[in-house]
Amino acid sequence: MFDFRYHALSLAAVLLALAVGVLIGVAIGDSNLVSSAKSGIVANLNSEVSGAHQQIGQLQEKLADEEAFADGLYPLAVHGLLAGRTIGLVFLGSPSNQIDGLARSAVTEAGGNLTIVAAVREPLDLTGIATQAAHTHYADLAGSSALVQRFGELVGRQLVTGGPNVSHELVSRVRGELLSAFDGHLGHLDGLIVMRADPTGMSSEQSSRVAAFQTGLLNGVAVAGAPAVGVELTGTEPSQIPWYKSKNISSVDDLDDPAGQAALIYALDGAHGAYGVKPTADSLLPSAAPSATGAQ
Repeated sequence: MFDFRYHALSLAAVLLALAVGVLIGVAIGDSNLVSSAKSGIVANLNSEVSGAHQQIGQLQEKLADEEAFADGLYPLAVHGLLAGRTIGLVFLGSPSNQIDGLARSAVTEAGGNLTIVAAVREPLDLTGIATQAAHTHYADLAGSSALVQRFGELVGRQLVTGGPNVSHELVSRVRGELLSAFDGHLGHLDGLIVMRADPTGMSSEQSSRVAAFQTGLLNGVAVAGAPAVGVELTGTEPSQIPWYKSKNISSVDDLDDPAGQAALIYALDGAHGAYGVKPTADSLLPSAAPSATGAQ
């Protein structure tokens, strides 16, 4: 049975709940209290943002110092590695003034000379080349991928060896049909820089012929004994590094960075690998650069 004490306790509990509710309502309705809490939160956020900006500034200063150090170290790292050597640059597809400038600057910094810059016309003008190659077995060039590859090998060897001979005469004859751009003169090369772009807007047959020529070209360069190095920029898409790897030539995926330019010089000096900053790279730079006198 319920007695008076039970009713008294129940009434006290109700009154206590009402009192607490009133206090909470007053607190919530107190604009000064809300304003104070809001001001505290804003002050804390402003302090954190200010601290973050200060940290960003410090990191930017540190990055600038490191970049200045790298830029200053680069000439020392490559000095004389290509002294007296002649280097060529071949574009497999459209030429790039940026790549030309970066490659030329890097080779010159290392004491070398960029003596040939050429761009292979794509798709290949096989009919025009065959016409200029009349009375040779390359007159049937348009009908055979195997013959196109052998022609590519001839061009690759001639690019590296230079000198007046039958091959030199043939390559000179077909140069206008083969190349969309050419600067320099054919002569002995100690290394070749290659920049490739994915063939676009071609039929499957044209793409097949281009692939055969490119394979032959690099085979010819290798037979002639010169290192070939494939290059691209950090923003190049799609990346050509897998293609360079498939041809077993060294590659640099960040030619627009000082480290990439140094890697190019080391690769032309004899180091072999995939260098750069992309996931396809083996390392940023060779672990130990070959000596300038030992790599030929």
